[in-house]
Amino acid sequence: MSRINLLPWRAERRKQRQKEFGVMVGIAAAAGVALWFLVNMYYNAQIDGQNERNAFLQQQIAAVDTQITEIDALESQRARLLARKAVIEELQGNRSQMVHLFDQLVRTIPDGVLLTSLKQEGQTLTLEGRSQSNARVSTYMRALDSSGWMTSPQLSVIEARDGVPGLPYAFTLSVQLSTPAAKEAAAAEGTDPAAPVDATAPDAAPVVAPAAEGAAS
Repeated sequence: MSRINLLPWRAERRKQRQKEFGVMVGIAAAAGVALWFLVNMYYNAQIDGQNERNAFLQQQIAAVDTQITEIDALESQRARLLARKAVIEELQGNRSQMVHLFDQLVRTIPDGVLLTSLKQEGQTLTLEGRSQSNARVSTYMRALDSSGWMTSPQLSVIEARDGVPGLPYAFTLSVQLSTPAAKEAAAAEGTDPAAPVDATAPDAAPVVAPAAEGAAS
């Protein structure tokens, strides 16, 4: 005997399909959430890694800036030390030069000549003094030029002047400070320093005040 199914099978089937669809939607939603979570984790990890690299670079840049500042400070200190060293060497050289200079001033001054004043401006030394005669001044200038520490003597003024018995002439001359080594180097190069002015030479005749004629007579 055949059976006839009178149950509402279409409605049951529809409910079953709706249930399956809901499950699939739930699975898809869960998969989407999981995928979003994984992508979000990936990008967060990338951002964190980049932030760490940026922080490392900032630290390295700060360290380099500190080193640059230290190098600049060391360069400034080095420049100051070199400048101080140059000043000390110059002072030592000048001290040695002045010692030799005064020694040569004493050694080169002839009888009949008296120095009353000397003044230094750079490498030029101006000497003032009294002399018995023009010839004594010429002798003194030649001695200065051959001393090695002074060169190129130039006579500015020589005139008869009262005030010092036995030394009727007042003179002013200038010399250039030098060293024996510099003078030898100039001679080796063939340069001829300016010849000393001879107070008795016709082309460098001394300027004599009128009182000199009375003294001569």
